[in-house]
Amino acid sequence: MNKIALITGASRGLGAALAEALAARGWHILAVARTTGALEELDDRIRAAGGSATLVPMDVSNPEAMVQMVKAVGERWGGVDLWAHTAIHAAPLSPVPHIDAKDFQKSVDLNLVTTRGLIGLIEPLLRGRDGTALFLDDPRAGQKFFGSYGATKAAQILLARSWQAESESIGPRVVIATPEPMPTATRARFFPGEDREKLSPCKTEAERILSEIAGL
Repeated sequence: MNKIALITGASRGLGAALAEALAARGWHILAVARTTGALEELDDRIRAAGGSATLVPMDVSNPEAMVQMVKAVGERWGGVDLWAHTAIHAAPLSPVPHIDAKDFQKSVDLNLVTTRGLIGLIEPLLRGRDGTALFLDDPRAGQKFFGSYGATKAAQILLARSWQAESESIGPRVVIATPEPMPTATRARFFPGEDREKLSPCKTEAERILSEIAGL
């Protein structure tokens, strides 16, 4: 039976690179993202390389949709071997006194509240196949103009670290990796005009991270 990887935020960037790298290793990919077109492009690349994927065009911040997805995954596959959570809201850079209230709330909702909800929903799927949860750190907390993104991303990782400590003896395994700077659309918004040739390709980081997680 193929191993199953659930990737939330799979349509672009590191999420897509992880999907392609795992598919090339024989995993079946459950690719979750809002953008149907980008998911279809990912599916084309995976299938052209001989892999397989199931596309899940859903918004991870929609609790009802996620409950439906988790139920379907449990019924069909009994669980997942890996959950890689790469979905993130990257608010525009801003001085703290001028952070847009709606953007800040969206950052809190997606980066923290949604992550907490997904952990609760997906933990049984990980237990069903002795799986691993993967979170990606981006330590921007405390840096100037990163108040919204940095604070909520740090909170997300601290939530994951608590789950990691709680699960050390009983599982599931929780892994937190820190990718090198990559030429993603998110980074381009943060650092316009940066020389992207000096950044590590998403594919390189995906392969490195997966190679460092024992058992995958």
